[in-house]
Amino acid sequence: MTDAVSTAAGTASPRPGRAPTKWWVVALMFFLGWMFIYADRTILNPVMSEIGAEFGLDKAGLGLLNSVFFLVYALVQVPSGMIGDRFGRLKLIVLGFVIFGLFTGLTGVVGGVGMLFLMRAVAGFGQGFYYGPQYSLSGEMIPGRLRTLGSAIINSGQAFGISLGLMASSWIAFDLGGGWRAPFYVFAVPTILVGLLMWVLIREPRAHVDAADAGPKPSVLSLFRVRNLVLTFVMVFCSIYGFFVMITWLPTYLAEVRGVEASQTGFVSSLVAWTSVPAALLIAWISDRIGVRKPLLLMVFPLAIASILLLVLAPSMPLVILALVMYGFFGKLATDPLLISLCGLNSPASITASAFGLFNFIGMSSSILAPYVTGLLVDVTGSWNAGFYLAIGLLAIAIVAALGLRENRPAAPAPSPSDSRERA
Repeated sequence: MTDAVSTAAGTASPRPGRAPTKWWVVALMFFLGWMFIYADRTILNPVMSEIGAEFGLDKAGLGLLNSVFFLVYALVQVPSGMIGDRFGRLKLIVLGFVIFGLFTGLTGVVGGVGMLFLMRAVAGFGQGFYYGPQYSLSGEMIPGRLRTLGSAIINSGQAFGISLGLMASSWIAFDLGGGWRAPFYVFAVPTILVGLLMWVLIREPRAHVDAADAGPKPSVLSLFRVRNLVLTFVMVFCSIYGFFVMITWLPTYLAEVRGVEASQTGFVSSLVAWTSVPAALLIAWISDRIGVRKPLLLMVFPLAIASILLLVLAPSMPLVILALVMYGFFGKLATDPLLISLCGLNSPASITASAFGLFNFIGMSSSILAPYVTGLLVDVTGSWNAGFYLAIGLLAIAIVAALGLRENRPAAPAPSPSDSRERA
């Protein structure tokens, strides 16, 4: 993340007449933002079999339901970053929360398959306003010395959200007998409230808003001329593909292949998320200490491959549990802070939100493919293995991309943007 207008105290210049926002408040609010974004995404997954039975959808059709959500989400990424850079990022974030919270609730009232797809698409549209504006804003308000660690704290909301969504959806739908619709109702209201709370507590730095009128900016296409950024885009695509194979289909895989009770699949699947939190914080802390990310990426990608391979080949449930714990430690959630830091460090300060939007568009493009392609492979081959092996192959490509990074280890911490920014 960039720290272009962050201060040594971890605050940023607010609008005139308004108190500055402490960096830890920003981190906490964006932690909650990710928590409810991922909770609202994953409440679908434990109840997909029930949705398929009601609407006559096979596994490819259920995968397509997820893919439509992420298609719209991905398409919004670059425009939302550009709009946030121009008109204000916090406004866009809050608007997005209201939209996706409302349409998450409306998903539970649909009566036909067409409306089901439409509700998920609009929810994806609302979530698309978050990524680029959020990381651009938090990058300005978190001190440079805490750059990767701050990103890891914010990102850990994803892990809590995945666990909350999977476990609550299973509990509400099966243990409480609420059916597949009830989890969507339950999560709609707190989602909207979190968005409104951000508006109350966060003060967007005036400096960024003023910079919107300061003159011409680099084009988004110019980002593709930065070597480290292009390699980062490749790595995030490959990492997120495997992640969405896991979180989309893991509950169904555990029930159908490993014989886990439907009411327990959410809990078992959430092991991936829970174990990722300490791993992400530790890896981010090490990255900030050593000042480079390449060695850590070359460690986590091979271990993520090993964890998915163990999941496929494990002859017993204890080894399946071990595989899920390993993937939590070394999978996408642990890798994210490193890749986010690379994106921020190699992006022009004036279009940081646009750069993060492009970064997430490319990464989330794999989330469009992963649910549908995996479901299709299961329908065609009658086995889950091909889908997992494809995820492994993409992670191998990520290793090659990491090998191509060019990073210079800094001699000493540098607080100013001109000294701290690493270029390809």
